[in-house]
Amino acid sequence: MNLEHLTERLHRIRDTNDWKQFHSPKNLAMAASVEMAELVEIFQWLSEDQSRQLPADKLAHAGQEVGDIVLYLLLLCSELGLDMAQVVQAKLADSERRFAK
Repeated sequence: MNLEHLTERLHRIRDTNDWKQFHSPKNLAMAASVEMAELVEIFQWLSEDQSRQLPADKLAHAGQEVGDIVLYLLLLCSELGLDMAQVVQAKLADSERRFAK
């Protein structure tokens, strides 16, 4: 997955639809949060086992919501001047340092 290419594609969609005016960091963070809530809703009231064995339609829906979240986070990183690959690698390295045995 080439994050730079994905971001460029997102920017084309954004620019074609004149959405940049709405893509402040605050709005993008809120939009990602809304999409996360939609993902959580899929799992609401399921048991642990049920959450690991979603039917095909719910699994596809979960995938759509994960995609929405990732795309909003890519746009947020772009607006903040953050390199998503770098921030993810830095966070993973920190987690390895703190939690890997």
